[in-house]
Amino acid sequence: MSVTTRWIDIDAGGGEHYDGYLALPRAGKGPGVIIVQEIFGVNAHIRSVAEQYALAGYVALAPDIFWRSERRVELGYEGADRDKALALLKQVDADQTAADLGAAAKVLRALPETSGKIGAVGFCFGGQLTYLMAARGSVDAAVAYYGGGIQNKLDEADKVRVPMLFHYAEHDSSIPQAAVAQVRQRFASHANAAFYDYAGVGHGFNCSDRSAYDQHASALAHGRTLEFLSSNL
Repeated sequence: MSVTTRWIDIDAGGGEHYDGYLALPRAGKGPGVIIVQEIFGVNAHIRSVAEQYALAGYVALAPDIFWRSERRVELGYEGADRDKALALLKQVDADQTAADLGAAAKVLRALPETSGKIGAVGFCFGGQLTYLMAARGSVDAAVAYYGGGIQNKLDEADKVRVPMLFHYAEHDSSIPQAAVAQVRQRFASHANAAFYDYAGVGHGFNCSDRSAYDQHASALAHGRTLEFLSSNL
């Protein structure tokens, strides 16, 4: 492997700390990107995503967002693991977690390996959190893959001053097309917002460990994300 990885400490303030999985590019330095997990923890897939971005030249940090309930959660996508993930989600306060991610962004900016700006790429619930990070000014650019619940937090939209990219699936059982239309309409006047819809695929199409994985849509979205980040970081 041409990237190096390690877990690092993130100071959440108030004397509290939690962990994040860091992947460094071969060059040793680069712009930063926060990888915001799905509800299944910083599992093997999310670690591989961080490594994928490190291979593309980014200093990638995947924070452990469920740490206030349980540290280093690592779950699969079906059965009891899925049930546990949904139970953990119910314990999470999105605003508090967005603040925790803001702390992670500060740590990433301060790393000697990070050069220049930082972005965030989030998946599922992580997509909503990435949107909230953009609204709170924690990052310089943000990408939301099938971000669930954004349509319920559109009062935050006017606070988004950074470029933002949204990826949505046509057949997403968790995010109806009506919800996507709400988000699109709310961002219609935002000059730096872009939307892509992926025909014939469902929620989680980017994750190769899920039955919903679609290679074509995943590759297309990843290419668009890399282009977006390279233009804005």
